[in-house]
Amino acid sequence: MSSNKERNDAYWKATLRLLIPILIVWAVVSYGFGVVLKPALDSIQLGGYPLGFWVAQQGAIYIYVALIFFYAWRMGKIDREHGVEEE
Repeated sequence: MSSNKERNDAYWKATLRLLIPILIVWAVVSYGFGVVLKPALDSIQLGGYPLGFWVAQQGAIYIYVALIFFYAWRMGKIDREHGVEEE
């Protein structure tokens, strides 16, 4: 019983070690670049558009998709390491 609890705790800790940085990146991109830093980024042009606008409208989406693929890849590794992978 104790061994099962220890394995579950280790799995949960590994999952949190993955999720926390991903959520930090999400928050920085969403609120940092998209809202707080937008006025400062607008002084830079990217393809004829202000960078702040581009990050809020397009760049953030690319980051979110990259985060999804990274999460799926890394979570697969964590699942295999802890013996809970799907078939």
